[in-house]
Amino acid sequence: MPVTKTAKRALRSAKKKFIFNKRYLSRLEISVRLAKKSRKQDKIKEALSLIDRAVNKNIIHKNKAARIKSTLSKLFPKVKPSMKLKTQKGKAQTKRQSASSRKK
Repeated sequence: MPVTKTAKRALRSAKKKFIFNKRYLSRLEISVRLAKKSRKQDKIKEALSLIDRAVNKNIIHKNKAARIKSTLSKLFPKVKPSMKLKTQKGKAQTKRQSASSRKK
C-alpha cells in the first residue's frame, strides 16, 4: 500500500496505463488473429497499422512488432512478374537551360 502522496498518485496512473495497455493489446491480438484467418489485404493492413501504433506508444517492443509484421506480410498474395503494374512518369522532364542562354 502506498504511503506518500506521490506514491498514491503513481499507483493511480499505473492502473490507468495498465488498463489502457491491456485493452490495446487485446484489440491488437484480435486484429492479428482475424488477419491471419481471413488473409484479406485490408485486414492485414489494419493489423500492421495497429502494430506500428503500439510500438509508438511503447505497448510492445519493436522486435516483437517486426516478428508479427513479418508473418503477416507473408500472407500478402504474391505478385507474379507478368502481373506487375508498369510505372508511369508523372510529368515530362523539361530541358535545363544552359548558362549561355540564360544570360541573354
